[in-house]
Amino acid sequence: PLRAAGFDLIWFGVIMMVVMEMGLIHPPVGLNIFVIKNIAPDIPLKDVIWGVMPFVALMILTVLLLCFFPQIATALPTLVFAG
Repeated sequence: PLRAAGFDLIWFGVIMMVVMEMGLIHPPVGLNIFVIKNIAPDIPLKDVIWGVMPFVALMILTVLLLCFFPQIATALPTLVFAG
């Protein structure tokens, strides 16, 4: 169905991986936030959440770049499989 809709499967896989990782660290329900909190209980949850926000911003930027320039995700696989 994805290929029939015109999506490149490698591009879609890269997008899905970035979005899933973003979901794991995105407040308020990011699982990795609570793992970090349990590993370092002396650090307040507020500090942990503020600490992951730059990474969330970078992942949003990554998804936007991959949407506007899908060649970023497909260039290396194209070189590998073309040869």
